[in-house]
Amino acid sequence: MHEASMVAAMMNILEEEARRHKVTKITRVRLAVGLFTAVEPRTLEACFELYAEGTAAEGAELAVETVPAEGRCLDCGASFAMTSLRAPCPLCGSLRLEGSGGRDFRITGIDARQDEKTSE
Repeated sequence: MHEASMVAAMMNILEEEARRHKVTKITRVRLAVGLFTAVEPRTLEACFELYAEGTAAEGAELAVETVPAEGRCLDCGASFAMTSLRAPCPLCGSLRLEGSGGRDFRITGIDARQDEKTSE
């Protein structure tokens, strides 16, 4: 379950950003997750809930955007959005494909509230 290690690394970033900006409550974390990262969304959410307990991110919404991969057929040259590593070229049916992208896992935004006492 690599989701746990991914979420653990993400939580380090969230906690550091919360300290740096004097945030008391993170309300939403936006992620870009590549189609081919092999991340199971439910497992990712469960790990996030577990790791967020007792932190500024406890109870925060996890908003995940799937980042597509781009495919190129090595036989006919067609370019297309890949939905599976094993899907054939939609034009010629070839399985000789070259893929790029779709392996992202990054925080694209953090919605939060600042502690009013420390923001004066």
